[in-house]
Amino acid sequence: MNVKELLKDCQSKGTAVLATNFYNFETLEGVMRAAQATSSPVLLQLTRSSIDYMGLRQAVAMARQAIADHDVQGWIHLDHGGSVELVERCLDAGFDSVMIDASERPFEENVATTRRVVELARPYGVNVEAELGYVAKLGQEQGGGFTTAEEARLFVEQTGVDALAVAIGSAHGFYKQTPHLDLERLREIHAATPVALVLHGSSGIPHPMVQEAIAGGIVKVNLATEIKDTFMRNLKGVLTSTDEIDLRKVFPQATAAVVELLVEKYRMVRGE
Repeated sequence: MNVKELLKDCQSKGTAVLATNFYNFETLEGVMRAAQATSSPVLLQLTRSSIDYMGLRQAVAMARQAIADHDVQGWIHLDHGGSVELVERCLDAGFDSVMIDASERPFEENVATTRRVVELARPYGVNVEAELGYVAKLGQEQGGGFTTAEEARLFVEQTGVDALAVAIGSAHGFYKQTPHLDLERLREIHAATPVALVLHGSSGIPHPMVQEAIAGGIVKVNLATEIKDTFMRNLKGVLTSTDEIDLRKVFPQATAAVVELLVEKYRMVRGE
């Protein structure tokens, strides 16, 4: 099964896959142990900053080996690819799915850039995701710029994209107050286009609300901020309470907290 087939399967069953970012060996291990414990498929996400930090080939090799070692279904996805050049590098490196994010550009530019990536990805047979509307990134003000059903329909028709991240009230990073997703808008978008719909910025959204979004058409739920926050908060806690200098004894305690977090997140997308 490839990522396109995975998302279509989720659509037919009214379920979703949890897409998790990883940043180093420890966070990758946390994702894999949680997926194995819950018998969940993994969609491992890498951003440009993570690729720059770990190295493209190194990150892909780590992910592939982790999938094999933990004996789970797994794929690698480029999250928020900001340029066609980066997408091309990831396609050549064997990614199973790529995202081109031109959402901050005018609609016509977003369409043209996304269509270009769809054409580039076609020979590889990989899934292509794009974003439409304003999903606030780290440091940006939240609110406004929601995706409309008509824009989504036109965008999908003009680009041929496989998956679409929609702006319905979520944001990347931490929320200043409890988020509220526009579920009616989501249902309208879902009715307007058959494309796989993606929820970015799920960190901090109450689990019942995420489950309602899945019922409304979301088939891919992205999780990033809570993973690195959980790891770092627990690592800081360990470091302030011990003089231990062996990172092989310290890091596993933070990894265990990531496993605990993700077991609950995998159960969330399964409706448990």
